[in-house]
Amino acid sequence: MVIHPLTDDRRMLSVEKLGEVLEAPPEFMLTVSYNPGYQSLLKNLKHSTRQRFLAIEFDFLPRDLEIEVICHETGIERRLAGDLVTIAEKIRNLRDKGLEEPASTRLLVYAGHLIASGVEPRAAGEVALVGPIADDADMQRAIRELISTVL
Repeated sequence: MVIHPLTDDRRMLSVEKLGEVLEAPPEFMLTVSYNPGYQSLLKNLKHSTRQRFLAIEFDFLPRDLEIEVICHETGIERRLAGDLVTIAEKIRNLRDKGLEEPASTRLLVYAGHLIASGVEPRAAGEVALVGPIADDADMQRAIRELISTVL
């Protein structure tokens, strides 16, 4: 709530430790990035704060673009990058089955780097995708099975 006066018509920020009030110039804009529901409900923005911003929702890249990103970032061949995206798409479908965090493009890039460095693709997929997104043993097993059907 400290930023409320900055983000409304007052356009000022009180810095109590310094005993100062900073006024925002007319061109001032504030951009905030956050993941709703990420990690803990206690970390969600209050409604009064959220309502002070416009919202833009992001989803995963289209399949072909995600493959291009992985190829560009890792140097692996397109077929392998496509396999990683296929696995991610299947993992993302597990959200309906209780998986809280889906497979991100970042994790696919990590798997691609491992593959590019000589790690066997299935092992790279498991190291990059199982532990980082699932704690539950049943969910980990399900993700391993998805990986083994593709790689």
